[in-house]
Amino acid sequence: MTGQDWFEKDFYAILGVPKNADAAAIKKAYRKLARSLHPDHNPGDAAAEARFKEVGEAYAVLSDPEQRQQYDAIRAMAGGGARFSAGPGGPGGGAGAAGFEDLFGGLFGAGAGGRPGAGPRVRYEQAGGPGGAGFEDLLGNLFGGGFGGGRAPQRGADVEATTTLPFRQAASGSTVTITVDGRKVNARIPAGVRDGQKIRLRGKGRPGEGGAPAGDLLIQVRVEPHPVFALDGKDVRVTLPVTFAEAALGAQVEVPTLDGGTVRVKVPEGTPSGRTLRVKGKGLETPKGVGDLLVTVQVTVPQRLSGDARRAVEAFAAATADADPRADLRARAAQ
Repeated sequence: MTGQDWFEKDFYAILGVPKNADAAAIKKAYRKLARSLHPDHNPGDAAAEARFKEVGEAYAVLSDPEQRQQYDAIRAMAGGGARFSAGPGGPGGGAGAAGFEDLFGGLFGAGAGGRPGAGPRVRYEQAGGPGGAGFEDLLGNLFGGGFGGGRAPQRGADVEATTTLPFRQAASGSTVTITVDGRKVNARIPAGVRDGQKIRLRGKGRPGEGGAPAGDLLIQVRVEPHPVFALDGKDVRVTLPVTFAEAALGAQVEVPTLDGGTVRVKVPEGTPSGRTLRVKGKGLETPKGVGDLLVTVQVTVPQRLSGDARRAVEAFAAATADADPRADLRARAAQ
């Protein structure tokens, strides 16, 4: 991007935000436009692609506080979009064109062009002349090197993207392809990635300026839920329904595992609903080691009872009538 672009382009209008918009409003507007104009959503649409690049250019400037301050200063000085020219009659001049002398005369209240009544004349010397700074030094100091010798090196902007993975791909790890400003970037998603976790790829964002490094690509991962399993770091969680008899008397039960097999788990006698049993080495295999299978016991209650089953439950209730499972609850509530 050149300094001339800053004179000619209204980045606020491109993003559809007012000039006093804060950083959050600018970011929100950019994300909305970038999603709708992204090449993946508009294949073969050259106009959408050009607009997508224009939006990215505007955001790169307005999201950087220093560049935004310089941009605002240039736009204010140039009246919101004037072009530098050599002056009336020079290259690019003519009726209605503001030259260097007109521009600086308006900026400093001086008659740079020697117009009658315009005030004291200001002299601009070439760089290396007596005493000092010429146009390039003056503009370079004023706008951070945007003219003459070129802009100061600027690190490229970071880019954010979102990808959604099926549960098993998130569990085992996967490679996804993300499109960034029309180019495709392959990203390795590690095994056991959490829903909402962000993966940072260094140097895969927008290119830097003046030899500065590129920005980063931040990928937010969405993990589709599974009807049985859930990830907890490198551990895998599963809820295990058991009958009252199995929980009260103890049992050996089959529990499914993430690899498609099963493992036998001992439910100890008197296991309450909600207790978690740990099966070592049956979780995820990751570079940090192998996780465990965490089995949470859930005691089920039958919806209907046969006559024999009802009589058995009634007999059990009579046999345990002296037991009060809520006695401890009342005692703790009174503390």
